[in-house]
Amino acid sequence: EVQLVESGGGLVQAGGSLQLSCATSGFTFDDYALGWFRQAPGKEREAVACVSADGDLFYSDSVKDRFTISRDNVKNTVYLQMNGLKLVDTAVYSCSAGFWLPSYGAPEWDSMDYWGEGILVTVSS
Repeated sequence: EVQLVESGGGLVQAGGSLQLSCATSGFTFDDYALGWFRQAPGKEREAVACVSADGDLFYSDSVKDRFTISRDNVKNTVYLQMNGLKLVDTAVYSCSAGFWLPSYGAPEWDSMDYWGEGILVTVSS
C-alpha cells in the first residue's frame, strides 16, 4: 500500500521556521520526483517546491528564497524547510510523488501519482 504521511506542521509566528517531513512507503522512492503543494483558504492549490529523482529543483517565486526542499533516499522521506514564514504561507501542505522534469516547469497536482492527506501550517502575527 502506498503511503505518504506528512508531519511537522503546526502554529508558528511570522518570521519563524518550520520543517515539514513526508515519510513514504509502498513505491520505488528513488524513481520518483517529490513535490510539495499547498492550498490556502479561498485560494487555488499551488506548487511550492519539487525535487526530481536526479535532484533537479523547482521553487515557486513566492518561496524560492525562503524554502528548501530535500530528499533522503535512505529514509524514503522528503522535507520542506520553511524559513522566514509569512502570514500568506498559512495553508494545508501536501506532499506528492510523480514523474517530473525541470523542463515541465511547475509541477501539476493532477500529474502526480501519489499524494499525502496534507498538514496544516498556520503562521500568526
